[in-house]
Amino acid sequence: MRNTDRNIDHRRVPNLMTFFTRHGTVKPTSQHPDDYLPGDLVCWDLGRGMTHIGIVSGHRSRDGKRPLIVHHIGSGPVPADCLFDFTIIGQYRYPKDGTFPVTF
Repeated sequence: MRNTDRNIDHRRVPNLMTFFTRHGTVKPTSQHPDDYLPGDLVCWDLGRGMTHIGIVSGHRSRDGKRPLIVHHIGSGPVPADCLFDFTIIGQYRYPKDGTFPVTF
């Protein structure tokens, strides 16, 4: 690219992961739903070189076991029960104090 592309989509997830590593808090990835707090950012490997990012919401799955994730995967931003659908490759808190409000 010759110019900066300000769009943020799946092609930018590795760049976002680097930013959050440098300026936020890197959280250990886990298979325990309660380790993911509202406002945390989660990155996944979707396979075939595709990555994805979402924000943990304060709402829970229908069974109450997992936090819903707000993400955009083709049909606009939506809350979804997808935390463990793909391999988690990063979990971040930004800003470091975790005060970023997440509502929908």
